[in-house]
Amino acid sequence: MDSIFVNSKNVFLDTVNVKDYIQLDRVSTIYQSLKDSIKKPLKMILLYGKPGTGKSMFLTKLYSDLSEENNIYLYQTPILDENEFYKTLAQDIFNIKYNDELNFTQFMKIVKDKKTKQTPIILLDEAQLYSEALMEKIRLLSDTRSIKFIITLHKTEKEDLIAKEHFKTRIWETIELVNASNSELKIYIQKKLMKANCFDTANMFSTKTVNKIYKLTKGNYRDTNKLLYTLFDIYITYEQSSHIYPFNTTHIPNKFVEMAAIHTGLINA
Repeated sequence: MDSIFVNSKNVFLDTVNVKDYIQLDRVSTIYQSLKDSIKKPLKMILLYGKPGTGKSMFLTKLYSDLSEENNIYLYQTPILDENEFYKTLAQDIFNIKYNDELNFTQFMKIVKDKKTKQTPIILLDEAQLYSEALMEKIRLLSDTRSIKFIITLHKTEKEDLIAKEHFKTRIWETIELVNASNSELKIYIQKKLMKANCFDTANMFSTKTVNKIYKLTKGNYRDTNKLLYTLFDIYITYEQSSHIYPFNTTHIPNKFVEMAAIHTGLINA
């Protein structure tokens, strides 16, 4: 049988799985706002925030929730080649397979000629990786109202293409995701563990311990996951040597959190 620390460690694997979605009040409100936006006659919806704030999880959950009743497609990995981008859309949306090249003009003709019962919804993750030329053509596609785009973008200090004037007039809905607050982080950690039936380790996270974690991660979900994955890895090591180094399983020592933070680069050793 796996130890409680092995099971708890696996809870914080850095993966995007809709089963791992944790419902927090503020996050649920934002997610509902995103779902409501899809019902509006919007041409493009922008979901943005710093890395690790849950944008990919939102898109994955949105796809999972809406795929049965909507004409919706999720592209988690950007298709950077324009030709491949149009060919993929043509096959997925219109069931048209191209072996030869397919350019923008040809694809626009397909969009004009081929009507669908429902407006296709395209979910594009990591939109900051697309070229300026391709993003401009995605904008033109959205202008036709034949395809609706929901895109995610990292929020940076620099001006992004998506924030330029010609995009501001076309993105009718923008939704920002932010890091968890201190209190939300405790709920997030404990809910993730309890969802996996790791009740004993969930109870180890006191307010004091979470405050320490929050100070290190600023409430960033990805950084928190990495930190706790490493923290439970440390517990596993100590557990295997418990006959030599006895340790407490009722609360988490600061030194364990600090050791995990050093290992993940949140503290400079």
